[in-house]
Amino acid sequence: GEHIVHFAQALPALTFRPSDPAREALASIAAWTAQAGATNVLPPLRIDAADPVWPATLPPGETPAAILCINMIHIAPWAAAEGLFRGAGALLPAGAQLILYGPFRRPSRPLEPGNAAFDESLRERDPAWGLRDLGEITALAVAAGFGAPEVIEMPANNLTVVFGKQAGR
Repeated sequence: GEHIVHFAQALPALTFRPSDPAREALASIAAWTAQAGATNVLPPLRIDAADPVWPATLPPGETPAAILCINMIHIAPWAAAEGLFRGAGALLPAGAQLILYGPFRRPSRPLEPGNAAFDESLRERDPAWGLRDLGEITALAVAAGFGAPEVIEMPANNLTVVFGKQAGR
């Protein structure tokens, strides 16, 4: 809820549709939105990115201009990353963007000490979790109809990674 309220307040001309697979998180998102009085946030949807048919719950006729995914793919099994790209590739029109934010492994670059410790702690909690390799993420994106990413360095060794949906894909 904190993220969506921040974006809704910073970008009042846009309309947001948050989602989460956990019912308790959906309730939290709704509570944050109501408390903030964010009128540009639609009710949250239950979407599990790993579901084979995703997003089955998006209302008819609702086509997003972009999908923003914050801190998800490293705290979820690989199937969630695969599902995110499969679903976004099917849902987004040409020219739309899939935007990821979080820590990543990058080919031929050593992992920063803080991210290495974070990755280790994630894998201890669940062996299916962990920082994802940006090369492998890009391969998923290309297979789902997206172009090469724009990578933007962020604080605390995080990245914003922007994939554009290609025409005819």
